[in-house]
Amino acid sequence: MTDAVGSIDMPDAEVPESKKRTRKGGKRAKKGPLKRLANFYRQVIAELRKVVWPTRNQLTTYTTVVIVFVVVMIALVTVIDYGLNHAAKYVFG
Repeated sequence: MTDAVGSIDMPDAEVPESKKRTRKGGKRAKKGPLKRLANFYRQVIAELRKVVWPTRNQLTTYTTVVIVFVVVMIALVTVIDYGLNHAAKYVFG
């Protein structure tokens, strides 16, 4: 067989038994689907315990900011729609 110069692929060379890698399934192969699901939910709960939850005061402030922003955007879109409506009536009669 002819290989390209510098090729590291050597199919004729025998790999020693100590260097062969065996593929193992790992932890997931040993558990059933219900145990994996239970493990997933335990990990979700553990991550939720790490979350820094906002205080009531912060939550009220954030909610107020969002509501004010939404009201401002509604007003802006209404004004633009009203203006474009009147412009279209003016142009097209």
